[in-house]
Amino acid sequence: MAGITNSAFRRLCREYGGGLYVAEMVTSRALVERTPESLRIISHDDDEKVRSVQLYGVDPVTVGQAVRMLVEEDRADHIDLNFGCPVPKVTRRGGGSALPWKTDLFTSIVRTAVKEASKGNVPLTIKMRKGIDDDHLTYLDAGRIARDAGVAAVALHGRTAAQFYSGQADWSAIARLREALPDIPVLGNGDIWSAEDAVRMVRETGVDGVVVGRGCQGRPWLFGDLMAAFEGSDVRHKPDLGKVAESVYRHAELMVETFGDEGKALREIRKHMAWYFKGYVVGSELRTKLAMVTSLEVLRDTLDQLDLDSPYPGVDAEGPRGRAGSPKRPALPKDWLESRALNAAQSQDISAAELDVSGG
Repeated sequence: MAGITNSAFRRLCREYGGGLYVAEMVTSRALVERTPESLRIISHDDDEKVRSVQLYGVDPVTVGQAVRMLVEEDRADHIDLNFGCPVPKVTRRGGGSALPWKTDLFTSIVRTAVKEASKGNVPLTIKMRKGIDDDHLTYLDAGRIARDAGVAAVALHGRTAAQFYSGQADWSAIARLREALPDIPVLGNGDIWSAEDAVRMVRETGVDGVVVGRGCQGRPWLFGDLMAAFEGSDVRHKPDLGKVAESVYRHAELMVETFGDEGKALREIRKHMAWYFKGYVVGSELRTKLAMVTSLEVLRDTLDQLDLDSPYPGVDAEGPRGRAGSPKRPALPKDWLESRALNAAQSQDISAAELDVSGG
């Protein structure tokens, strides 16, 4: 959710309902080096009750330093380690969803992070995928290693790196992990498009909670629906086009506040337009204009041209959003699958996976 779950979007989601809202993923190296972008990524509004930061890293020392910084400087109330990223630029260097295959490296990173987080009583969780592909599954081993290291919870996305976001998430794997780790919370991730999906996942897998990613794109009210569902209410947000337009404009205003630059904020909001208006009757000309807005004034004028009384379109506005991609052979370092342990060359090369500030 890099580039999406910034403080503006998290605020918008909070305005619709409760939940734990995690910041964009940031690399531990960038955070230790205090790059301006990494510090922006981990910034939180004063009223965020739980400041949640998601770290990505491949080097135990650097990850430990990043966690120590967050704890000692009181920058987080919860830290999550991301081992689920399937993006080729990350996995080809041994990071993301490729990393748990190397059990020695995975163990060292998690143990170090938990040790540093515990010094400030900050709970540390991990998010991961099933494995690299169906022949190289890692989630059960990784879950047990994380539990033994003292993590507060484990979240599993029911897909492999090879699947990217294609096909259906394997909820049966989530159920198996729940059964294998009865002594810590297990969270399920994958194909949560509605409150009903979340309730069904909990019922079918026995997980303690759900993690939502792409399902909230263009639907900041989804978390309000989830909260209502888990409280036993059948109240759901089914906004007409006018309500959607209000949310889009509110989102843009918050983006301007976040970036302090109206031009940059409006460029950032463009990618959300297709998600917000999925299933609604919006002509191609207006969709094109919305995808090219340059200012709040232009956005307001364009939104006012919509048929704001157009009703909620039902299932057409629901379901998968964003690019699913297609199954593909994961990009991996040379000879990565030959052993569950790092060799000397891999140990030297893997640090290059932390060069980007965020991704995946």
